[in-house]
Amino acid sequence: MKYLPYNKNLKDRSRHSRNGSTLSEILLWKCLRVRQVKGYQFNRQKPLGRFIADFYCKSLGLVIEIDGGSHIGKEQYDRDRDVELQKLGITVLHILDSDVKKDMRNVLARIESRIEENERM
Repeated sequence: MKYLPYNKNLKDRSRHSRNGSTLSEILLWKCLRVRQVKGYQFNRQKPLGRFIADFYCKSLGLVIEIDGGSHIGKEQYDRDRDVELQKLGITVLHILDSDVKKDMRNVLARIESRIEENERM
C-alpha cells in the first residue's frame, strides 16, 4: 500500500466527529470494534489525506462510508474522495444509513464479502 498522507489539521475535526457520531455510525461501530468482523481492526473517523473516513481498516486498505442525509448534495465531493483514496490503494465500500438501521445482518455480510475479496488480492 502506498504512503498515506496524514493531515494533522483534521485531528480535532476527527475527534469531534467521533464524539458526535450518527446513530448508524454507533450501530456499525458496535459490530466493527475490537476485531469482531473476521478479526480485523477498524478505526473510526480516521483522517486519510484530506478526508476523514467513517471507518478504516489499515491491513485491508478498506474504507467503509455510511451514506445518509448528510451526503445529499455532496455527491461530487464523495466521488472526488473515492478517486483520491483509490489512488492511494484504498477500496471504498458505501453502505446506506437506512440499511445499517434496518438490515445489519446484510450490512455485515457485505462487509465480510468485501473483506474476503480483499484477502484474495
